[in-house]
Amino acid sequence: MKYKLKKGDIVQVIKGKDRGKKGRILKIFSEEGRVLVEGINFVKKHTRPKSVDRQGGIIQIEKPISIANVNYFCLKCSKPTRLGIKFLEDKTKVRYCKKCKEIVDTEK
Repeated sequence: MKYKLKKGDIVQVIKGKDRGKKGRILKIFSEEGRVLVEGINFVKKHTRPKSVDRQGGIIQIEKPISIANVNYFCLKCSKPTRLGIKFLEDKTKVRYCKKCKEIVDTEK
């Protein structure tokens, strides 16, 4: 499925235990409909010592969050918002903020 969010976008979590936190998208898993956001959805993982240099214990890792639980955070109007797509006069496709109508960036 094609999503309007891209790697590097700043998003705000709107549902779940991390509601209200902002972070940058590190990776998009389009088939699962999930995104990996920097600093969001930390979980504890128990690991066993596998080799001489790797120590066992409890580590914290970031897990992907559902793409439906995040909104794009517009830096111009400082609000979480949805994105729209429109075509300019020279037939280039751009994303824009639906609240302040500012163009976010151009697609490659």
